Amino acid sequence: MAATDRTAPDTRGDLPLWTGIARQADYWWTVYRRTWRSSVVSSFLAPLFYVVAMGVILGGFIEGDPDQLEGASSYLAFVVPGLIAAHAMQTAVGETTYPVMGLIKWQKVYDSMLATPLQVSHLVGATLGFVLFRLVTTCAVFTAVLAPFGVYESWWGPFLAFLAQVLTGMAFAGLVYGVTARLQSESAFGLLFRLGVFPLFLFSGAFFPVDNLGGVGSWVARLTPLWHGVNLSRMFALDNVTWWLAGVNVAVLLVLCVLGWSWSVTGLRKRLVS
Repeated sequence: MAATDRTAPDTRGDLPLWTGIARQADYWWTVYRRTWRSSVVSSFLAPLFYVVAMGVILGGFIEGDPDQLEGASSYLAFVVPGLIAAHAMQTAVGETTYPVMGLIKWQKVYDSMLATPLQVSHLVGATLGFVLFRLVTTCAVFTAVLAPFGVYESWWGPFLAFLAQVLTGMAFAGLVYGVTARLQSESAFGLLFRLGVFPLFLFSGAFFPVDNLGGVGSWVARLTPLWHGVNLSRMFALDNVTWWLAGVNVAVLLVLCVLGWSWSVTGLRKRLVS
């Protein structure tokens, strides 16, 4: 379809954002019903086994010193909040790389949607809304399953930690969506995972305190988006909250969500409309 043919539906501006998103609910529900089985292992079972292996089995050999584990009384209590936040990042990245490339390039679902009164912002909003749904369900299951292990120190800890984990995932979702919208080939995803996701997963405080990285390394880790999510999730879970730092963590993640939204909409509009 020619670029000039795509301009009109995107500039009508007569369909409110939430209305446009709601009109795609049946599509995304159909997608989920047809694909949820394929995500059970990667979204729930494998990470749960990973937590058990790292937190329960390996954690049994690590002394639970609160002074060394940021207030956690055991390695399991230390690692669980960080791993769930890191898994939220991985889920968001997974949902905004190949699936979004498919909508743009391979199945061209977005092209067909733009032939209707839907606009680019509606497409981005519905896709990120589906990512939000995936994050909510995944993090909620983890929180419910791990609560009996005694990793939460207060009754409100699981709820605030859960919100921190979802916020972390959404901060990455918008940023990666914007990257995908600008890519012409999926070959760059390998670099994204190898040089972005995996280093963040390993060195943003999920497995060990970032102070172990040394002076420079610890400050570099604290500049990453994932550290803010891991730190926020862990503080709430352990009931060891430094409120000014929690405010900084939340502010950074919210700013990234806003920037990610703008980055995504402008990227998709440039790709499909301009």
